[in-house]
Amino acid sequence: MNQPSMTIREAFLQASSFLQQKHIQDAAICAEMLLQHLLDWNRSTMLLRWEEPFPQELLAEWQQLQERKAAGEPVQYIVGEQEFYGLIFQVNPAVLIPRPETEILVEQIIAWGNQLWPNGSPTLVDIGSGSGAIPISIAVNCPDWQVMSSDISSAALEVARENAELNGVAARIVFEQGDLLEPFIRDQVSIDILVSNPPYIASSDLAGLQPEVREFEPQLALDGGVDGLLLYRRMVEQLALLPKYPSIVGFEVGQGQTEAVSLMLAELKVWEKIEIIEDLAGIPRHVVAVRALKY
Repeated sequence: MNQPSMTIREAFLQASSFLQQKHIQDAAICAEMLLQHLLDWNRSTMLLRWEEPFPQELLAEWQQLQERKAAGEPVQYIVGEQEFYGLIFQVNPAVLIPRPETEILVEQIIAWGNQLWPNGSPTLVDIGSGSGAIPISIAVNCPDWQVMSSDISSAALEVARENAELNGVAARIVFEQGDLLEPFIRDQVSIDILVSNPPYIASSDLAGLQPEVREFEPQLALDGGVDGLLLYRRMVEQLALLPKYPSIVGFEVGQGQTEAVSLMLAELKVWEKIEIIEDLAGIPRHVVAVRALKY
């Protein structure tokens, strides 16, 4: 597949062409990410050294990386990391790959939290830690907040704890293993802000997901029950078992689910404002309920 005399640029072009022939989406971007990972270079270094010979000793590994991507494996799992909210997160098949649309939820939660507690330290709980993208990003950007997070998967929590260490906030986040809000109900935690990006794919739709998602990302983090809304129903029911209702609740939801999730929250008659936030593609993606006055 590779010629011994090729330059870095030629290696990139060859890989990009190979992945394109295999019908890999964003083939050139994937080839660039794989090459930077292999050489341990950033983009600037790669471009500066574009015409240097490709290292002979890396040819076999370079072929293996391309074959893995051609087989559909997400490039983020191959390189072992993904950027989110300006931070780097380690990822592996135990956790979902953080998506750009979730950055919008983090942004909204931080904005509302700062508005309600301009000089305070609210207690924020994230449900479904995964890689830790949500709670870690918030902990980094809101150093006075008390941040907690739960996941039912011990493997996911291991990744989240490593990422908290990587981003310098391990001492400031409490990670709990448990089913949704159960650890916080058990300990009767007084939650000010609840945020979650739970599984929201209807079980019957899992088979129709892109192969890259269906075959490589954890099903536990995708399956939202018969209609995709099971986890939202359970969390909304669990809220009544806490010492108080959170002043802010923020959920990421699946396409077409904002109305149903908004109604679940509205029926409790707790929050004065329920906003629907669109993602980068203009799709209604987040539901944020806010009670303007603390209690």
